[in-house]
Amino acid sequence: MPSYERLRALLDPPSTVLLTVECQQGVVGPDSALPELAAEARSSGALTNVARLVAAAHQGGTQVIHAIAERRPDGRGASRNARLFRAAERLGVQQLSGSPAVRVAEPIEVAPDDLVVRRLHGLSPLAGTDVDALLRNLGCRTLIVTGVSANVAIPNTVFDAVNLGYTVVVPADAVAGVPADYTPAVIRNTLALVATVATTDEVLSCLAPRQESRSGAPDPDPVT
Repeated sequence: MPSYERLRALLDPPSTVLLTVECQQGVVGPDSALPELAAEARSSGALTNVARLVAAAHQGGTQVIHAIAERRPDGRGASRNARLFRAAERLGVQQLSGSPAVRVAEPIEVAPDDLVVRRLHGLSPLAGTDVDALLRNLGCRTLIVTGVSANVAIPNTVFDAVNLGYTVVVPADAVAGVPADYTPAVIRNTLALVATVATTDEVLSCLAPRQESRSGAPDPDPVT
């Protein structure tokens, strides 16, 4: 795991954005189209940890972006060039634009300053969407990636962010996939090669509001 000082330097609030990936009712909610994934996201504590990180970001002034995957009722613009997309068309719960399925799932809270970005195609919230432009306009240098799934969307997001020049932090216990033992394996053997892997508690300690001394200068980091 990274040292506290190194992680805190990476997670400077003005240049950090917290991204939640597909943490929506139709994916991780009680009526999910993917019940096995939803159950794992909840039982593992990953969804709760995402909510904790979002709450801390709101309190500490770190920008939050929620990335939502959806489709039009007529399917226009949807990708069909992979088995995954074709299978999704046959699921009992569809991620239809404007439906409850594409609302951010509890217990994650969406604040007025949060940005919600919706995509109709592809595997990653960064490929062919507004997210990269938004990150650059926000002055982002470090992207915290959370959510689902460790099988597809999370690796795609991390790779795309790294290729675009961002530094990525992955709180390993705020990410879920199936089967349960796949998530730590892909984090350890793949994502750790390109991203800084930490725990939710370690990231929370860095997102907390930074107290100032009486002189107005930030207090020095505590000894760890």
